[in-house]
Amino acid sequence: MPRFPMGTGITPDADSPQAEPTAATKIKNRRKRYLDIHPEYFSADLELADPLLYDRLIRRFQTATEREAEGRAKGFSGVLQADLCRSEAKFEALSHPDPHAMFSYTRGPSGEILAEDRDEIPPSKEEGEKLWRWEMTLRFLRGEDDDFDYATVDDNDEYDDWNAEQEKYFDEEEPEWLVEGTDEGEIRTRLEGETGIQDF
Repeated sequence: MPRFPMGTGITPDADSPQAEPTAATKIKNRRKRYLDIHPEYFSADLELADPLLYDRLIRRFQTATEREAEGRAKGFSGVLQADLCRSEAKFEALSHPDPHAMFSYTRGPSGEILAEDRDEIPPSKEEGEKLWRWEMTLRFLRGEDDDFDYATVDDNDEYDDWNAEQEKYFDEEEPEWLVEGTDEGEIRTRLEGETGIQDF
């Protein structure tokens, strides 16, 4: 069973759950594990990966104080680069619309950029950040971050350790129904009527 979010272009293994995962599944799992261990990946620097998505899901909810703090952290050149990337991305989205993009930009009859539909607007700052993280996670899992060295994760079996941790946890876990120090008759009376079959 894959451990990464659905919609990443990888189909689950057709064999049994105990089957060895395919190479593509193993890579996706390692990438997902990397993101779980390194939440700093989702910093404001990731804005340049998809400036339009960041603008619609994150920047729209930022207060003036938050934008100022982000600007100070980036510096003048970082703010200028983000503004230029956002402008170029808007122009690209208008000239060559991506049918797979989460949001789209269209022009009206007079050439103006039309406002987004109301259902495209996230209801809250938290929901916007959740959507942005989801999209950036899928992008990372597909290997579309050109600035990231995927070989450091894909070829590193240390990111498989969570399987061992999970197996160790379940091996050490005692079943709740296991009762020690009681006689068989007492157990039978406590479990009477529990057949394990759901009666509807």
